[in-house]
Amino acid sequence: MSKTQLTVVCSAVLVFTLLLQSNICSAAEWFVGDNAGWGYHVAGWEDGKSFKAGDILVFNYPLGSHTVVQVNKANYDSCTPSGTTFASGLDFITLKPGFNYFISGISPDCSNLGMKIAVNAA
Repeated sequence: MSKTQLTVVCSAVLVFTLLLQSNICSAAEWFVGDNAGWGYHVAGWEDGKSFKAGDILVFNYPLGSHTVVQVNKANYDSCTPSGTTFASGLDFITLKPGFNYFISGISPDCSNLGMKIAVNAA
């Protein structure tokens, strides 16, 4: 490989690396429920927002008052808290591509009080 070809290859690798870095740095943090936080009647908070895979949802709530359970679609629809549970009061969850489903694991928060969101990450 000539010196010129090596320079072109190295430059291409550098540009590609910088593009990957900028994509990582562009991840947004979304505070679920905005100023009210993760609480009753948060369903629909996600409507009209443009989420991307790699974005971070921040669930802020008083410790011990709620939980966040990442569930599949069936458990989301039925408000069944079977999945990964978070309960720190300040949970940071990175979105995967496609739909990401979250409910409260404390009954009857999901079924009666609207503590559930479905976020579609492009």
